Amino acid sequence: MSVFTDLVIELGRLLEPVLAESATAAAIVLFTLLVRLALYPLGRAAFRAATPAAGCLPMLLQLPVFFLMYQSFSSGGELLGHRLFAAPLGARWTEALGEGGPFGAQGLVFLGLFAAIAGVAAWSAVRGRRAAAAAPAAAVPVVVPRGGKGATAAAPSPEQLAAMRKLGGVLPLLSFGTLITAAVVPLAAGLYLLTTTAWSVAERAWLQRRAAGGAARSTL
Repeated sequence: MSVFTDLVIELGRLLEPVLAESATAAAIVLFTLLVRLALYPLGRAAFRAATPAAGCLPMLLQLPVFFLMYQSFSSGGELLGHRLFAAPLGARWTEALGEGGPFGAQGLVFLGLFAAIAGVAAWSAVRGRRAAAAAPAAAVPVVVPRGGKGATAAAPSPEQLAAMRKLGGVLPLLSFGTLITAAVVPLAAGLYLLTTTAWSVAERAWLQRRAAGGAARSTL
C-alpha cells in the first residue's frame, strides 16, 4: 500500500502548483489513466475475442488497484487530509449529507461526481444499443475483390454475435451500477470509478471505430 500512496503523493506534488488543494484528486485520475493505459493491450484483445469472459478480464485485473485505493482513503493515513474542492477525499456521501446536505459545499462535489458518472453510463448505454442493433449486419459475408476474383471475408460466428449482444447489454448496466458504488465508497474511490468507467467506454468506442474503418478499407 505504501508504494501506491507514495506514487499518488508524488504525482500530487507535481500537480500542486497548478491545482493547489485538488492536486491529489487530479493525481488519482492520472494514476487511473496510467493503469488503464497499461491494460490497453488486454482490452484490445478482449474486444477482438468478443466474449464476455475476455471482456471482464481488464475489470478483474483492476480490483487489486481499487482495493488499494479504498484502503488508502478508509484508514488513517497521509492521504486523508487532501481534498477535492470542499470535500475530503476520504469522505463518503452520507458524511457529506451531514455537512450541509446535498447542496452544501461537500454535497455539491458528490453531486458533480454522480452527474459525471451518470453521463458516462448514458453514453455507454447508447453505444451498447447501437452495437447490439448493428451486430446482425455483421453476419452477412462481405465479398472482397482481389485480382479480379471474389473472396469472402470471414464473418463472426453466431456464438460470437450472441456474445457481443450480451456484452453490449451488460456493460451499460455495470456503468449505472457504478453510481451506487460511488455513493458508499470514499470520494477518492469514486474518482477512480469515474475515470476507469469513462476510459472503458471511450476505449470501446475507439476500437469499434477502428474495426469499422478496417472493414470499410477491406471492401475496396
